[in-house]
Amino acid sequence: MSRIGKLPIAIPQGVTVSQEDHYVTVKGPKGELKQYIDPRIEVSVEDGEITLTRHSDERQERSLHGLYRQLIHNMVMGVHEEFTQTLELIGVGYRATNQGQILELSLGFTHAIYLVLPDEIKIETQMVRNQTPKIILKSCDKQLLGQVCAKIRSFRKPEPYKGKGVRFLGEEVRRKSGKTAGK
Repeated sequence: MSRIGKLPIAIPQGVTVSQEDHYVTVKGPKGELKQYIDPRIEVSVEDGEITLTRHSDERQERSLHGLYRQLIHNMVMGVHEEFTQTLELIGVGYRATNQGQILELSLGFTHAIYLVLPDEIKIETQMVRNQTPKIILKSCDKQLLGQVCAKIRSFRKPEPYKGKGVRFLGEEVRRKSGKTAGK
C-alpha cells in the first residue's frame, strides 16, 4: 500500500469538503478549490477525515493513490492557511513593482517586463534601502503559485559566476570560479 496514500487527511475547523462526479471541492476562509479525481481512486469524507482507497495494486493506481492524496491535502491546507513564496532579485539595478495584479520587473534588459498575474494570487513587492528587492506571492492554490514563481524566475535565472538573477529566498546558488582562479 502507498505510504502517503493511506494516510488520512484531517479537516480543520472552517473547511468543508464535498465530492460529486469524480470532483472534490474544498471550501475554506481563504478560498475555494476543485480537483478532478481519477475513477480508479475512491474518496470518502467522514468523521472530519478524508481517506483515499484504490481498487487494485497495479503500478499506475499505486502512484495515483499517493498523488491524489497529496493534491487534496495541499488543497485543504491552502484554503485553511495560504501558501507563501518569496523571490529576491539580486543584481545592480534590478527592481520590482506592482500595480494591482500587474508585476513590473526591471532585470537589466533594455525593456521592462510586465506580467499579469491571475486573480487567485496576491502580490506584494518590497523595495527597502540596502536590501535586495523582494516579491512576496500568496495563494491558496499551491500548483498555481509554483507555476507563477517558476515563470518569474525564468526571466533571469541565477547565474553561477556572480550569482545575479531571480532566486527563491534562501536558495543556494553554486558558484563557479572565474578564469583567474585556475592560475
